[in-house]
Amino acid sequence: MGVTRFQVKAELRARRWRSWGRQTVAVHTGDLDEGARMRRAVYETGADAALDGVSALVAAGLEHFDSAVIHVSVSKSATYRHSRGVRIHETRRRRDDDVLATNPPRVRPEVAAIRAALWAVTTRQAALVLILAVQQRLTTPEALQQAFALVRRDRRRRFLAGVLADISSGVQSMGELDFARMCRSRGLPEPDRQVRRTLPSGRVSVDAYWERFGVVVEIEGMQHLLPGVAVADSLRQNWLTIDHDKVLRIPVLGLRVAADQFMEQVEQLLRHHGWARRTTAA
Repeated sequence: MGVTRFQVKAELRARRWRSWGRQTVAVHTGDLDEGARMRRAVYETGADAALDGVSALVAAGLEHFDSAVIHVSVSKSATYRHSRGVRIHETRRRRDDDVLATNPPRVRPEVAAIRAALWAVTTRQAALVLILAVQQRLTTPEALQQAFALVRRDRRRRFLAGVLADISSGVQSMGELDFARMCRSRGLPEPDRQVRRTLPSGRVSVDAYWERFGVVVEIEGMQHLLPGVAVADSLRQNWLTIDHDKVLRIPVLGLRVAADQFMEQVEQLLRHHGWARRTTAA
Protein backbone atom coordinates (compact mmCIF):
# COMPACT_ATOMS: atom_id res chain seq x y z
CA MET A 1 0.00 0.00 0.00
CA GLY A 2 3.03 2.24 -0.19
CA VAL A 3 3.42 2.72 3.58
CA THR A 4 6.86 1.87 4.97
CA ARG A 5 7.50 0.24 8.33
CA PHE A 6 9.14 3.49 9.45
CA GLN A 7 5.98 5.47 8.66
CA VAL A 8 3.93 2.91 10.57
CA LYS A 9 6.22 3.26 13.60
CA ALA A 10 5.96 7.05 13.41
CA GLU A 11 2.15 6.93 13.41
CA LEU A 12 2.17 4.51 16.34
CA ARG A 13 4.59 6.67 18.35
CA ALA A 14 2.41 9.71 17.67
CA ARG A 15 -0.60 7.68 18.89
CA ARG A 16 -2.55 8.35 15.74
CA TRP A 17 -2.59 4.61 15.01
CA ARG A 18 -2.77 1.67 17.39
CA SER A 19 -1.09 -1.73 17.40
CA TRP A 20 -3.26 -4.81 18.01
CA GLY A 21 -0.53 -7.45 17.87
CA ARG A 22 2.47 -8.50 15.82
CA GLN A 23 0.63 -8.34 12.49
CA THR A 24 -2.23 -5.89 13.01
CA VAL A 25 -2.33 -2.09 13.08
CA ALA A 26 -5.50 -0.01 13.24
CA VAL A 27 -5.35 3.40 11.55
CA HIS A 28 -7.29 4.86 14.48
CA THR A 29 -7.08 4.61 18.26
CA GLY A 30 -10.62 3.47 19.01
CA ASP A 31 -11.93 -0.02 19.66
CA LEU A 32 -12.25 -2.56 16.86
CA ASP A 33 -15.64 -3.44 15.46
CA GLU A 34 -16.65 -7.07 14.94
CA GLY A 35 -15.31 -7.29 11.40
CA ALA A 36 -11.95 -5.84 12.44
CA ARG A 37 -11.72 -8.22 15.42
CA MET A 38 -12.24 -11.14 13.05
CA ARG A 39 -9.56 -9.90 10.66
CA ARG A 40 -7.17 -9.40 13.57
CA ALA A 41 -7.89 -12.95 14.80
CA VAL A 42 -6.86 -14.42 11.46
CA TYR A 43 -3.86 -12.11 10.94
CA GLU A 44 -2.48 -12.81 14.40
CA THR A 45 -3.00 -16.58 14.22
CA GLY A 46 -0.93 -17.14 11.09
CA ALA A 47 -0.86 -17.58 7.33
CA ASP A 48 -2.82 -20.87 7.40
CA ALA A 49 -5.65 -19.46 9.55
CA ALA A 50 -9.28 -19.00 8.51
CA LEU A 51 -12.45 -18.06 10.34
CA ASP A 52 -14.35 -21.22 11.17
CA GLY A 53 -17.36 -22.47 13.08
CA VAL A 54 -19.87 -19.88 14.21
CA SER A 55 -17.40 -17.04 13.49
CA ALA A 56 -17.29 -17.99 9.79
CA LEU A 57 -21.11 -18.09 9.80
CA VAL A 58 -21.33 -14.63 11.39
CA ALA A 59 -18.91 -13.32 8.76
CA ALA A 60 -21.21 -14.85 6.13
CA GLY A 61 -24.23 -13.05 7.59
CA LEU A 62 -25.55 -15.20 10.46
CA GLU A 63 -27.73 -13.24 12.89
CA HIS A 64 -29.14 -13.85 16.38
CA PHE A 65 -26.25 -16.00 17.60
CA ASP A 66 -23.65 -14.61 19.98
CA SER A 67 -20.24 -16.07 20.74
CA ALA A 68 -17.80 -14.81 23.36
CA VAL A 69 -14.77 -15.92 21.35
CA ILE A 70 -13.68 -15.90 17.72
CA HIS A 71 -13.15 -19.38 16.26
CA VAL A 72 -10.26 -19.89 13.85
CA SER A 73 -9.04 -23.14 12.31
CA VAL A 74 -5.63 -24.16 11.01
CA SER A 75 -4.45 -27.30 9.27
CA LYS A 76 -3.06 -30.03 11.51
CA SER A 77 0.57 -29.35 12.48
CA ALA A 78 0.51 -25.80 11.04
CA THR A 79 2.50 -23.10 12.84
CA TYR A 80 0.29 -20.57 14.62
CA ARG A 81 0.22 -18.01 17.42
CA HIS A 82 -2.31 -17.62 20.22
CA SER A 83 -4.01 -14.30 20.94
CA ARG A 84 -6.60 -13.15 23.44
CA GLY A 85 -10.24 -13.85 22.58
CA VAL A 86 -9.38 -16.33 19.82
CA ARG A 87 -9.96 -20.08 20.00
CA ILE A 88 -7.77 -22.02 17.57
CA HIS A 89 -8.79 -25.44 16.26
CA GLU A 90 -6.34 -27.74 14.50
CA THR A 91 -8.21 -29.88 11.97
CA ARG A 92 -7.29 -32.83 9.78
CA ARG A 93 -10.54 -32.42 7.86
CA ARG A 94 -9.63 -29.27 5.90
CA ARG A 95 -9.76 -29.71 2.13
CA ASP A 96 -8.41 -27.32 -0.51
CA ASP A 97 -11.85 -25.94 -1.41
CA ASP A 98 -13.05 -25.54 2.18
CA VAL A 99 -11.64 -22.02 2.58
CA LEU A 100 -13.07 -19.06 0.67
CA ALA A 101 -10.71 -16.34 -0.58
CA THR A 102 -12.42 -13.56 1.37
CA ASN A 103 -10.88 -10.94 3.68
CA PRO A 104 -10.34 -12.47 6.09
CA PRO A 105 -10.39 -16.05 4.76
CA ARG A 106 -13.32 -18.07 6.06
CA VAL A 107 -14.55 -21.62 5.78
CA ARG A 108 -17.56 -22.34 3.56
CA PRO A 109 -20.89 -22.04 5.45
CA GLU A 110 -21.89 -25.71 5.30
CA VAL A 111 -18.51 -26.87 6.66
CA ALA A 112 -18.43 -24.06 9.24
CA ALA A 113 -21.95 -24.96 10.44
CA ILE A 114 -21.03 -28.60 11.01
CA ARG A 115 -17.89 -27.61 12.89
CA ALA A 116 -19.81 -25.05 14.93
CA ALA A 117 -22.16 -27.85 15.97
CA LEU A 118 -19.25 -30.13 16.87
CA TRP A 119 -17.59 -27.35 18.92
CA ALA A 120 -20.79 -26.06 20.58
CA VAL A 121 -20.95 -25.94 24.38
CA THR A 122 -24.24 -27.88 24.55
CA THR A 123 -26.20 -30.17 22.24
CA ARG A 124 -29.01 -27.62 22.16
CA GLN A 125 -26.61 -24.93 20.97
CA ALA A 126 -25.33 -27.37 18.34
CA ALA A 127 -28.84 -27.94 17.01
CA LEU A 128 -29.63 -24.22 17.07
CA VAL A 129 -26.65 -23.20 14.93
CA LEU A 130 -27.55 -25.78 12.26
CA ILE A 131 -31.16 -24.64 12.15
CA LEU A 132 -30.21 -20.95 11.99
CA ALA A 133 -27.77 -21.57 9.15
CA VAL A 134 -30.53 -23.14 7.04
CA GLN A 135 -33.28 -20.82 8.25
CA GLN A 136 -31.21 -17.75 7.28
CA ARG A 137 -30.33 -19.34 3.92
CA LEU A 138 -26.58 -19.45 4.44
CA THR A 139 -26.61 -23.09 3.34
CA THR A 140 -28.98 -25.95 2.55
CA PRO A 141 -29.86 -29.24 4.28
CA GLU A 142 -28.27 -31.12 1.37
CA ALA A 143 -24.98 -29.22 1.69
CA LEU A 144 -24.94 -29.83 5.45
CA GLN A 145 -25.44 -33.55 4.90
CA GLN A 146 -22.52 -33.64 2.46
CA ALA A 147 -20.26 -31.80 4.91
CA PHE A 148 -21.37 -34.01 7.77
CA ALA A 149 -20.53 -37.17 5.81
CA LEU A 150 -16.84 -36.35 6.33
CA VAL A 151 -17.22 -36.57 10.13
CA ARG A 152 -16.35 -40.16 10.90
CA ARG A 153 -16.03 -40.08 14.67
CA ASP A 154 -17.26 -37.61 17.26
CA ARG A 155 -19.11 -37.92 20.58
CA ARG A 156 -21.93 -35.83 19.09
CA ARG A 157 -22.17 -37.58 15.73
CA ARG A 158 -25.31 -39.62 16.44
CA PHE A 159 -27.12 -36.61 17.87
CA LEU A 160 -26.23 -34.39 14.91
CA ALA A 161 -27.28 -37.09 12.44
CA GLY A 162 -30.76 -36.97 14.00
CA VAL A 163 -30.87 -33.17 13.91
CA LEU A 164 -29.85 -33.11 10.24
CA ALA A 165 -32.52 -35.69 9.43
CA ASP A 166 -35.10 -33.43 11.09
CA ILE A 167 -33.84 -30.36 9.21
CA SER A 168 -33.93 -32.26 5.92
CA SER A 169 -37.55 -33.21 6.59
CA GLY A 170 -38.55 -29.56 7.04
CA VAL A 171 -37.96 -28.54 10.67
CA GLN A 172 -37.44 -24.74 10.71
CA SER A 173 -37.02 -23.87 14.40
CA MET A 174 -35.87 -25.25 17.74
CA GLY A 175 -39.51 -25.46 18.82
CA GLU A 176 -40.34 -27.64 15.84
CA LEU A 177 -37.26 -29.76 16.50
CA ASP A 178 -38.29 -30.36 20.12
CA PHE A 179 -41.85 -31.11 19.05
CA ALA A 180 -40.69 -33.67 16.47
CA ARG A 181 -38.68 -35.51 19.11
CA MET A 182 -41.53 -35.43 21.60
CA CYS A 183 -43.83 -36.98 18.99
CA ARG A 184 -41.36 -39.81 18.46
CA SER A 185 -40.82 -40.40 22.16
CA ARG A 186 -44.59 -40.81 22.65
CA GLY A 187 -44.96 -43.09 19.62
CA LEU A 188 -47.12 -40.61 17.71
CA PRO A 189 -47.25 -40.77 13.90
CA GLU A 190 -44.78 -38.59 12.01
CA PRO A 191 -46.41 -35.38 10.73
CA ASP A 192 -45.61 -33.61 7.50
CA ARG A 193 -43.76 -30.36 8.21
CA GLN A 194 -43.95 -26.88 6.71
CA VAL A 195 -46.89 -27.91 4.54
CA ARG A 196 -48.08 -25.23 2.13
CA ARG A 197 -51.81 -24.53 2.24
CA THR A 198 -53.94 -22.22 0.12
CA LEU A 199 -56.46 -20.26 2.19
CA PRO A 200 -58.69 -17.31 1.30
CA SER A 201 -56.04 -15.11 2.94
CA GLY A 202 -53.31 -16.53 0.66
CA ARG A 203 -50.62 -19.22 0.77
CA VAL A 204 -49.44 -20.22 4.26
CA SER A 205 -47.17 -22.86 5.81
CA VAL A 206 -48.29 -24.94 8.76
CA ASP A 207 -45.66 -26.34 11.11
CA ALA A 208 -46.97 -29.89 11.54
CA TYR A 209 -49.84 -31.50 9.65
CA TRP A 210 -51.44 -34.94 9.86
CA GLU A 211 -53.48 -34.84 6.66
CA ARG A 212 -55.15 -38.22 7.27
CA PHE A 213 -56.61 -36.99 10.54
CA GLY A 214 -57.04 -33.33 9.60
CA VAL A 215 -54.91 -32.22 12.57
CA VAL A 216 -52.64 -29.16 12.50
CA VAL A 217 -50.15 -28.15 15.21
CA GLU A 218 -48.56 -24.70 15.14
CA ILE A 219 -45.40 -24.12 17.23
CA GLU A 220 -45.32 -20.45 18.16
CA GLY A 221 -42.25 -18.48 19.16
CA MET A 222 -42.20 -15.22 21.10
CA GLN A 223 -42.80 -13.18 17.93
CA HIS A 224 -46.33 -14.60 17.81
CA LEU A 225 -47.20 -12.46 20.84
CA LEU A 226 -46.84 -9.27 18.79
CA PRO A 227 -50.25 -7.68 18.04
CA GLY A 228 -49.96 -7.83 14.25
CA VAL A 229 -48.69 -11.39 14.28
CA ALA A 230 -51.34 -12.51 16.76
CA VAL A 231 -54.11 -11.16 14.51
CA ALA A 232 -52.66 -12.94 11.47
CA ASP A 233 -52.35 -16.17 13.49
CA SER A 234 -55.99 -15.97 14.54
CA LEU A 235 -57.17 -15.35 10.98
CA ARG A 236 -55.12 -18.31 9.75
CA GLN A 237 -56.45 -20.60 12.48
CA ASN A 238 -60.01 -19.56 11.71
CA TRP A 239 -59.58 -20.29 7.99
CA LEU A 240 -58.03 -23.68 8.75
CA THR A 241 -60.96 -24.47 11.05
CA ILE A 242 -63.46 -23.43 8.39
CA ASP A 243 -61.55 -25.75 6.03
CA HIS A 244 -62.36 -28.59 8.49
CA ASP A 245 -58.91 -28.88 10.08
CA LYS A 246 -58.45 -29.16 13.83
CA VAL A 247 -55.76 -26.75 15.04
CA LEU A 248 -53.67 -26.88 18.21
CA ARG A 249 -51.37 -23.96 18.99
CA ILE A 250 -48.39 -24.63 21.26
CA PRO A 251 -46.11 -21.79 22.44
CA VAL A 252 -42.42 -22.67 22.50
CA LEU A 253 -42.44 -21.79 26.21
CA GLY A 254 -45.15 -24.42 26.66
CA LEU A 255 -42.78 -27.10 25.38
CA ARG A 256 -40.43 -26.12 28.20
CA VAL A 257 -42.82 -25.82 31.14
CA ALA A 258 -45.84 -27.99 30.24
CA ALA A 259 -44.63 -30.41 27.56
CA ASP A 260 -46.52 -33.44 28.90
CA GLN A 261 -49.83 -31.59 29.02
CA PHE A 262 -49.51 -30.21 25.48
CA MET A 263 -48.37 -33.55 24.04
CA GLU A 264 -51.28 -35.26 25.78
CA GLN A 265 -53.60 -32.85 23.97
CA VAL A 266 -51.98 -33.71 20.63
CA GLU A 267 -52.36 -37.43 21.30
CA GLN A 268 -55.97 -37.09 22.41
CA LEU A 269 -56.89 -35.06 19.31
CA LEU A 270 -55.27 -37.63 17.01
CA ARG A 271 -57.10 -40.44 18.81
CA HIS A 272 -60.38 -38.56 18.61
CA HIS A 273 -60.01 -38.37 14.84
CA GLY A 274 -59.09 -41.94 14.11
CA TRP A 275 -55.50 -42.63 15.13
CA ALA A 276 -54.89 -45.73 17.21
CA ARG A 277 -51.60 -46.76 18.79
CA ARG A 278 -50.27 -50.02 17.45
CA THR A 279 -49.73 -52.75 20.02
CA THR A 280 -47.68 -55.91 19.76
CA ALA A 281 -49.35 -59.17 20.69
CA ALA A 282 -47.73 -61.16 23.50
